[in-house]
Amino acid sequence: MTNLFVRTCRVLCLAIVMGSVVGVARAELVWSPDSGWRIEGGVLSGLVGEEGRKAIDLMNKARKDEERQDYGDAAKNYEKVGKRFGNSVYAPEAYYRAARMRLQRKQYFKAHEDFQQVVGRYPNFPRFSEIIGEQYRIASALLDGARNRIWGKIPGFANREKAVEYFEILLATAPYSDYAPLSLMNIARAHQKLGNDEEAIDALDRMINTYPQSLLAPDAYLKLAQTHASLVEGAYYDQGSTREAITYFEDFMILFPSDSNVGAAEKGLGDMKRVLAESKMRIADFYFYKRDNYAAARVFYNEAITVYPDSAVAQKAREQLAKVETAATNAGALSGKSKKRFLFF
Repeated sequence: MTNLFVRTCRVLCLAIVMGSVVGVARAELVWSPDSGWRIEGGVLSGLVGEEGRKAIDLMNKARKDEERQDYGDAAKNYEKVGKRFGNSVYAPEAYYRAARMRLQRKQYFKAHEDFQQVVGRYPNFPRFSEIIGEQYRIASALLDGARNRIWGKIPGFANREKAVEYFEILLATAPYSDYAPLSLMNIARAHQKLGNDEEAIDALDRMINTYPQSLLAPDAYLKLAQTHASLVEGAYYDQGSTREAITYFEDFMILFPSDSNVGAAEKGLGDMKRVLAESKMRIADFYFYKRDNYAAARVFYNEAITVYPDSAVAQKAREQLAKVETAATNAGALSGKSKKRFLFF
């Protein structure tokens, strides 16, 4: 009898616990001017006794501040709920509303922080997707020059580095959302504004490798090519960026032949091939005129032709090849005449 009683108690306790969990999971906070905040669809708030009363009183105080448009005090009180009663059903709603209040005051940093508390700690919160969208808009505003207000009143300095940070957080929080590819494109744009070309290239490279089916993929390929092209310093310098630009221009034209920017890609490709061909010409000229190394000169003039066969540079290379052949022939003839002959009797 005793064992049966113990087992029965255990089953009942388990049922109560499970019912409590379901109640909390289904609980929804509802507010009305008459009754204030209340829980519907569930039986527990996650708090009991005095703690529960303190939490609901603070929630109602914050809501009254909100209704009076006293957004600063409303945000502070909502944040107190989130910090003090983080394991309750009130916490995610409190952080969410605090973030909305911070946005009203253009306190972008604190708004983002409060939103992140929700999506980071309460991923089942029903407004998850809405919050991700708000975080994206905050980062975009900062990227475009919006200034965070200190104490909700004094505009601070523009902070594009913070925009990059927020876009990266969004990628980590919601990597499969519609905002993820947009975030990578904006990270690249931010780094270009900041003069960080290598970081911009990295963001665009992540974009085309992580989200190749995105509608933004064509833009990413083209911008990647154009960014590499912007690093090209001319025919006398290293051509690593030139080759990368050529590769991405060609990839863009192969992968997206119907894109409206194919014309721009063709022009960019032609410019890069011209620079690379001219670089080959400079090396060939060096071997021809400075070292009389006709074999090496032939190699580089031919490479210039191969790089951009229908260009003016290729035509010049062909003319130079003719000169090389003439010089090589004359050099061979002179070499033959200068040989000493020995007569044997």
